[in-house]
Parts: sequence; structure tokens; C-alpha cells
Amino acid sequence: MFALSIPSPPPQWAQFQLGPFTVHTYALCILSGIIAASFITAYRLGRRGVDRGIVLDVVLWAVPLGIVCARFYHVFTHVGDYFYPGANLWNVFAIWDGGNALYGSLLGGALGVYIACRRAGLRFWAFADALAPALLVAQSLGRFGNYFNHELFGLPTTLPWGLQIEATNPKFPAGMPPGTLFHPLFLYEIIWNLTGVAVILFLERRFRLQWGRVLALYLIWYGLGRSWLEAIRIDPTSDGWLGIPANVWASFVAVAVGVTLFIVQTRRHPGAEPSPYLHPQREAPEGRSARSLAVDAD
Repeated sequence: MFALSIPSPPPQWAQFQLGPFTVHTYALCILSGIIAASFITAYRLGRRGVDRGIVLDVVLWAVPLGIVCARFYHVFTHVGDYFYPGANLWNVFAIWDGGNALYGSLLGGALGVYIACRRAGLRFWAFADALAPALLVAQSLGRFGNYFNHELFGLPTTLPWGLQIEATNPKFPAGMPPGTLFHPLFLYEIIWNLTGVAVILFLERRFRLQWGRVLALYLIWYGLGRSWLEAIRIDPTSDGWLGIPANVWASFVAVAVGVTLFIVQTRRHPGAEPSPYLHPQREAPEGRSARSLAVDAD
């Protein structure tokens, strides 16, 4: 065992009692990501003259739809884990045990954002661009939940920073000796995501990107990173096509959508957004019109 290897946390750290309630560390990590993303998005929108309270309205739509779709996507791509003779079908709804797919949450969350933005009179692309780097921060915090749940690890490795996984873990590869180290995919993704925040913010400022092009960069960046991480992930129950895991296919789609979105929006909207609001005459919180606030690059 290498001195720099990463130990898995004790199993009891995955949850704790708070009076009569059981609090799952995984849920706290997800919640911290939602809160962080909300504050970052509110700050970025506020710089463009948008009422920051709108973010809460969007969250109330996006988070529930994101959670439902995240769970549905995970169950759909791991059918064998939930539907077999003698299976407890209630486990389909046990989101606190892990198994909430990011790509599913993106689809559900995007629908929630679209609905909320239409109701608030805000441009979907303006909100999506403000949210994009915040999503990477949220995902980084959420990945710590995988660490506490002893999941999302990769192939065996001899690298000194390998992750220690107990041999009793259901996903511990058969035939591997106890003490085998594995790639800490949760850590790799955290590093990739935080690097992406810096890259996207730099490109946004350098090229004054708007009209959904910041979101496009997010899709490209995350899709590229997730595709190679999934390729070395140990997850034998994941369903796929042509021997390729479902999340790898989803990552390819994310990159393709991101590239297409960037090209299309660049051609359709070469200039700056006139206002983050659908109706520029709408008054901003300070009493100035949204048009007068115009766009100031982040």
C-alpha cells in the first residue's frame, strides 16, 4: 500500500443520526452543490441587472425535475440492479443510496430552467450561460458524495494516489487481491471540473460569449472529460450499446450538441444580447430598464 494512497472513509461516515432523522452525507454533498451553484448564478446574473431572487424561482423548478430525471436515467441504464427476481422495487426510489445520473439531471434541470425562465420573462440562454460554470462547481462538490458512498472508482492502478476500496464492496472486482488500489475517478472529475471553470470563464471574458455559447463550452468540456473517465470506470451493471457504456454515449452526444450549439448560435447571433430579459423594457430591481443595463462581460 502506497503512503500517498487515498483511504476510503469509514462506512459510518456515509450517514449519521440527527434526532429521529437519518442524514446521508451524499445528500449533503448534493445540497452543497445546489447552494453553491445558486449563489454563483445569482451573482453572475446580478452583474447584468437581473433580480437575483429569480434564481430561487428557477431552482424550485429545476431541482425537483433534475432529481427525478437523474434517478430515472440511472435506473434505466442499470436495469439489472433494480429489476430481478426477489428485488425490492422500493430501491428504485432510494436516491440517498447514490445512483443519480448527471446527464439525467441535466435534461430535467434544463426543462425546469426553461419553464421558470419563461414564467419570469428571462432569456433561457442568458440564464444557462450564467449557470454553466456554476454547474461544474456543483458537480465537483457532489462528487464528494460518491467518495463517502465508496463508489465511482476506476480500474486497478499502481499509481501512488490510488483509492483504497474494501474487498467487501459489491463492486470490488472478483479475483482481485485485497489491498488493490483503484483510480479515484471522483477526484479526477473534481480536478477536471474545476479546471473547466477557469477555462470557461477565461474564454467567456476573452471572447464576450453569450447566446448559449458558454453553455456550449460546458457541454463540450464536461462531455470530453466524462467520456474518458467512464472508459476506465468499474461499473459492470451499466447497460450500453455495442459494448460502450450508456454514459460514454451520452458524453459523445453532449460534445456533439455543444459543438453544434456553439456554431449555430455564433452564426445566428454574432452580436451581444440586447438584454437578459425577453422584454427589454422590463424594469430591473434598481428601477433602471434592463436595456439600459446592457451587457457587461463577466
